Amino acid sequence: MNDSSAGFCSRDETFMHGALEEARLAAEAGEVPVGAVIAWNGNVIAKGHNQREKRQSPAAHAEMLAIQEAAVFLNTWRLLDCDLYVTLEPCVMCVGAMLQARIRSLVFGCLDPKAGAVESLYHLANDARMNHVLAVTGGVLAPDCAGLLQNFFTKLRERKKQARIAERWPSPVEGA
Repeated sequence: MNDSSAGFCSRDETFMHGALEEARLAAEAGEVPVGAVIAWNGNVIAKGHNQREKRQSPAAHAEMLAIQEAAVFLNTWRLLDCDLYVTLEPCVMCVGAMLQARIRSLVFGCLDPKAGAVESLYHLANDARMNHVLAVTGGVLAPDCAGLLQNFFTKLRERKKQARIAERWPSPVEGA
């Protein structure tokens, strides 16, 4: 989709490309390919990609790592003028952290029907009962974001299938 047909500004797509780069780093490391960047005053000040396997931490989501990095960069937990770009609709934990950090806006790529807390399962970003509300734009470069995830999981399923086959029928030992 181009900017005019989707209604997204080129800035959103530019920053989402940065988030996609982070997602690719996650995929290369064998992590679920989700990437995030945080922009402040038009510049990327923090980025992150999923590292749950590497860190053995359920909290090592791309958004959480980027939020922590931005807080260090700005020397404050209040990220009032920051915009977070992430390739996949955030989960409950990540939206909660965004609200706590007072992130100004969230821009995400594709929906997450299994864990999405912005549009898919819950609507936490704009729940008036919360002490902060996030401006949200969804669907930015959604085909690219979804494609990266689909490709990762297709390859993962194929590797698991090959491993099961190898367990059942080990390859013959040469020279036996």
